[in-house]
Amino acid sequence: MIRAFLTSLLSIVLLAACAGGDSTGASPSTADPGEEAAPAPAPPTASDGTVIALPGATFELPSAWQQEAPSSSMRAAQAQIPGDDGNGQLTVFFFGAGGGGGVEANLQRWIGQVEVDPANPPIRETFSGAGTNVSWVEARGTLKPSTMGTGPTSPQPNSMLLGAVVEGNGGPWYFKATGPATTLDAHKDAFLAMLGSVRPGGGA
Repeated sequence: MIRAFLTSLLSIVLLAACAGGDSTGASPSTADPGEEAAPAPAPPTASDGTVIALPGATFELPSAWQQEAPSSSMRAAQAQIPGDDGNGQLTVFFFGAGGGGGVEANLQRWIGQVEVDPANPPIRETFSGAGTNVSWVEARGTLKPSTMGTGPTSPQPNSMLLGAVVEGNGGPWYFKATGPATTLDAHKDAFLAMLGSVRPGGGA
């Protein structure tokens, strides 16, 4: 009878111990209520380019390009376009509202600055921006020496020229990029995006 009593008592003690569980801490899968979840990283911005003021407008320079001080009073803005085969250069011009000779005259003049490769005839296209109309041209071949003292002094083979007239209230504005064809090929989409970023009504 005593043995039965001791056996029953031992069973009660063991059951009580199991019911108490582990009192040393929370389960590994339980979060500490005092901790806050880390904030989610901010989404990347569409572009981190520099906003440049022109007379009567602003535009966004591609982030990989390096803004430079204009080397001529005729230039409203200037930038270097990086490339493994040599850097290109962007120049922007403004000749006053309605000035500069118009779209067709400038596109033809830019094409004439390149001895065009017959295998790659010039490309001409237009598109609409935010309050602007953009007409642009691409010419590949040998860039001819400049007759105005602001370009190459000798022929530059395997080159490319991208030129654009951006029409809008207070414009037009003229954008021209020249350099090795491989460099401008790599930056062509950025050039077109830059043209689409022109916003009339602001600027200097």
